[in-house]
Amino acid sequence: MILVSSCLAGFAVRYNGTDSLEDNVRTLLERGEAIAVCPELMGGFVTPREPAEIVGGNGDDVLDGFARVIERSGADVTELYLRGAQLTLEQARETGADTVILKENSPSCGSLAIYNGDFAGIKVDGRGVTSALLRRHGIRVLSENNYREALKLTI
Repeated sequence: MILVSSCLAGFAVRYNGTDSLEDNVRTLLERGEAIAVCPELMGGFVTPREPAEIVGGNGDDVLDGFARVIERSGADVTELYLRGAQLTLEQARETGADTVILKENSPSCGSLAIYNGDFAGIKVDGRGVTSALLRRHGIRVLSENNYREALKLTI
């Protein structure tokens, strides 16, 4: 069993009320090989919501208390991101998932890149809060950019 970002499975849960459908991810879900999760909704957010970025570092820095997740308006939403990450980890443990496919660039789910915290559309190397927490607990984190090859999918 693997976990997949709900938006990649075609659910309109992104901050702006859209999805990021990846047909192969949706197929995994339909086959019963994956479970859809949205760390941000699990943490208490609604859709749509204000965009947020990590300020002062990356997801690992948020976990260590050195960076924060801030909405464009300036509201600190770090605790909601931490809660969503923890609940996603619990879901992975409960289902025995050792791999997740998460949405790249997200302050929650980014596994290779996130936005730089200036709300200027600039991406930097780094991972989101959920991605960082899952990796710390030995769960393989993939993105929509690298999951096909890593899982050797033949869908």
